[in-house]
Amino acid sequence: MNNLEQTLSIIKPDAVERNLENEIKEMFKIKGFSILKEKKIQIEKSEAEKFYKVHETKPFYNDLCDYLSSGPIVVMVLEKSNAILGNRELMGATNPKDAAEGTIRKKYGISIDKNSVHGSDSVENAKIEIDFFFKD
Repeated sequence: MNNLEQTLSIIKPDAVERNLENEIKEMFKIKGFSILKEKKIQIEKSEAEKFYKVHETKPFYNDLCDYLSSGPIVVMVLEKSNAILGNRELMGATNPKDAAEGTIRKKYGISIDKNSVHGSDSVENAKIEIDFFFKD
């Protein structure tokens, strides 16, 4: 049973400003992900607020939106079997201190806020997030 899924991945401003895009993309490829689409963009805070609307009641919401809109990001559509879970495993825990060895956040994350990558947390959210950045 080939459970092919797509997920959204964002290489966040802290990783882009350190020129880590290629290393991070390589980690995805090594784990069997195909990068179907990608683009480097800078979003406005208002767009970040829409993107993170699911978190708007949380105390970190404003900082999260400020941060995502603080510099260029790379948004990608990744595909493979069980992509959502595979991406979350590869990213590691939200807090890089808690992330497992070999994960993107353990290797490159600076802090719980500047944790280098975002990935969709469910099939439903992946569709919403992909549509957000790649409305054709």
